[in-house]
Amino acid sequence: MLPLTLQLTLLFLAGFLAGFVNILAAGGSLLTLPVLIFLGLPAAAANGTNRIAILIQNLAAIAGFKKLNVFSWRVSVLAALPAIVGAIIGANLALDISEVWFKRILAAIMIGVLVLMLYDPSKRLRAHAGPMTRARQIGFGVGFFFVGVFGGFIQAGVGFLIIILMLLAGFDLVVTNAVKVLVVFIFTIAALAVFVLHGQVNYLFGAVLGLGSALGGWLGTHVAVKKGHDWVRAFVSVVVVLFALQLLVESFW
Repeated sequence: MLPLTLQLTLLFLAGFLAGFVNILAAGGSLLTLPVLIFLGLPAAAANGTNRIAILIQNLAAIAGFKKLNVFSWRVSVLAALPAIVGAIIGANLALDISEVWFKRILAAIMIGVLVLMLYDPSKRLRAHAGPMTRARQIGFGVGFFFVGVFGGFIQAGVGFLIIILMLLAGFDLVVTNAVKVLVVFIFTIAALAVFVLHGQVNYLFGAVLGLGSALGGWLGTHVAVKKGHDWVRAFVSVVVVLFALQLLVESFW
């Protein structure tokens, strides 16, 4: 077991990298969840603790978007309400699953999200904007319910699902990103509450991870290097594959 000081240092660095990655390439939880597990937290506690960092980072992002006045509050509420219900269901599913199977599912999702991240559907999806008819509202709500289930269960990669859903509904990327951070913040509160009620949160680890994530996210918004985006994407790809393989090895042997 590593000394506590070293553990906290690693968590801060992991949070910093995840926050930076979330701004430039997305998928930061693909890094933080495995790090929490490798530092000795049970899978459920790692899953719950990671939500603190997500809350802190999305709160900072909400403040930034609020200054730009790009929020669509009606759309955000329409997305958040079913996502909250889904997140509570998803978080309870995560608590009920065994440690071994959680690691296997996490590894599979990490690889799946990595493929999605490399494919980057946000550059390919172009839907026509249109009025939110009753049928579209129902479809939109059902979609965000399942986004909430996924986010409550594991969180990693949920941002990609929200982007896809929003683009398919005809929203532009500015509104999409603003709604994404607000919806994730809201349903993460619901998911975190479930983990807190079951005693599956390490507050010290979560706070340190969150501080690193907030700083990394702030830096990411101020670093305008296009080549850096490609480098970060390649780096994250390698690290995610290694983490996923390690999780699979641990779960089978």
